[in-house]
Amino acid sequence: MTSLTTGNGPRLLKGSGLDAERVPFDSLPVIDLAPIFGEDPEAKRALAVALRRACSEVGFFYVKNHGVPQAVIEGAFATAQRYFAQSTEEKMAIHVAKSRNNRGYAALLEENTDPTARGDLHESWDMALEVPADDADVLAGKVLYGPNQWPEGDAAFRADVESYYDEMLRLSRALLHAFALSLELEEAHFDPLVEKPLATLRLLHYPPQEGEVDERQIGIGAHSDYECFTILAQDDIRALQVLNSDGDWVSAPPLPGHFVVNIGDQMARWTNDLFASTVHRAINRSGVERYSIPFFFGPSYDSVIEPLESCVDDAHPAKYAAVTSGAYINGRFAETLAHYDPTKELAD
Repeated sequence: MTSLTTGNGPRLLKGSGLDAERVPFDSLPVIDLAPIFGEDPEAKRALAVALRRACSEVGFFYVKNHGVPQAVIEGAFATAQRYFAQSTEEKMAIHVAKSRNNRGYAALLEENTDPTARGDLHESWDMALEVPADDADVLAGKVLYGPNQWPEGDAAFRADVESYYDEMLRLSRALLHAFALSLELEEAHFDPLVEKPLATLRLLHYPPQEGEVDERQIGIGAHSDYECFTILAQDDIRALQVLNSDGDWVSAPPLPGHFVVNIGDQMARWTNDLFASTVHRAINRSGVERYSIPFFFGPSYDSVIEPLESCVDDAHPAKYAAVTSGAYINGRFAETLAHYDPTKELAD
């Protein structure tokens, strides 16, 4: 066994090598989201039961009937491929070192999600909620808010990714309604806590790993996500692996028309670990380039994350102290992102 440090404490991993167990794709639950967009209370109750089971037993699931137009998804992937095909100089023009709030481009090995490893073999571009520099929260020093960095002279890039971002916000708010019902709360329970969400869209490019692979240096090392949940769009390359309760890596292949959703550390804290923030990783041994687009959705900067009353009783005392969303995410970024230091002077 090896130990992995996460934001919610250490997690044990078996030394199972780089191969994932090959299982049918429905080894991860498939959740039909259609009822949350409708008005049928019985259908919503059935969705809540299925979602609660998926979140508590697995922490990962596919969603279908999510309402995001396929054209928007395809546009975002085409834009990602075009962006990462640029020269290093062009990409570095909007490097994250020029942003205090982790917006922009990061090169290979600049992120290290597994602190025992040697860096992640991917390059990325991040955006979040577009907040002007003169916004009151920005002026107050809430460093995860602020303006995005956009490639100059490429209006199509911004249009494509903002369209996708808007769809992810809509889907995230619907998912939160479903999560609330699954926790036996009012459907709109979380709405006041996500009015100005810390929600990051990331474009990812993985070069292929060929030959012998060092387990300490893969596409993304073993980790759990920091926010409430992640909505992941994958291209047709199999790379995502999920750690099951037996400590084995299970492949989560892409399914046409589906997103992968996984619980993050903040939702695990909210639910007192009733919902599982599951460890996962990505290894691209396909021989070709891989692209993916995760959307990390979290509460507003000042929203407090602490175990919900409905998830605490004598048999399950509260496991986590209260922490604001902003403080939690800032701490995790500082531990895993080599470039992240909101107090330093910005690069020219």
